Amino acid sequence: MDADSRPDPEQLLAEARQGRGDSLGRLLELYRNYLALLARTQIDLNVQGRLDASDLVQETFLDACRDFGRFRGSSEGEWVAWLRKVLICNLARVVQHQVLAQKRTTRREVSLEQHLAALDRSAERFEALVGRHSSPSGPAQRRECAALVADQLARLSADHREVIVLRNLEGLPFPEVARRMDRSPGAVRILWVRAVDQLRQLLEAEELV
Repeated sequence: MDADSRPDPEQLLAEARQGRGDSLGRLLELYRNYLALLARTQIDLNVQGRLDASDLVQETFLDACRDFGRFRGSSEGEWVAWLRKVLICNLARVVQHQVLAQKRTTRREVSLEQHLAALDRSAERFEALVGRHSSPSGPAQRRECAALVADQLARLSADHREVIVLRNLEGLPFPEVARRMDRSPGAVRILWVRAVDQLRQLLEAEELV
C-alpha cells in the first residue's frame, strides 16, 4: 500500500466532526493495533490472565465514540494523545478494581499519573523501534509511522511479535525475555534477530523504509 492510498487521519477527523460516524469508526481502526500494543505493555502479570488488551482497546473505542464531542484537537498527534489518555484511564480503573478485589494485600495502589508515565515510557520505546526502520521526517510523520509499524507487527507470527514486544516495547533484558518465553537466552537472541529482520522486510514491502 503506497502513501497516497492510505487513509488521511486528519481528513477522517474533520469528517467525524461533521457527524459522519463511519469516518469516526475508520479513524479509530487506524490505531487499533497501536493501542493494543501499548495496552499489552501495561497489563502486568497479575491482571494479564483476566484481561485481554483487545478488550481494553474496545472499551477505549466505545468511550472515544461516546466522548468524541469533548475532543478539542485537530491534528493526528493530538488525537493519538487523547486516545492514549482514554486507554490509560480504562487501564487504571481495571487495576484499581483488582486492588480492591485483593483487599490491597498483594498490590499497592498506583496513581493515574504513574500509569500515564509508564505508558509514555512504552510509547517512547515504540518510537525508538520505529526509528530503527524509518528515515527521519519529523515528529508528526513518526507518530503516523508508529501506527503503521504496529499494523506490520500484527502480521508477524506470535513468537516473533512477542519477542519484539518484550524486548523492544517492555524493555526487558534477554534473560528475562527468555524466562517469559520459556526458551534459552541464546535461542531468544536468534529469535529476536529473525523477528526484527522479518519486520524490516514487511516495512520495506509497504514502502515504510
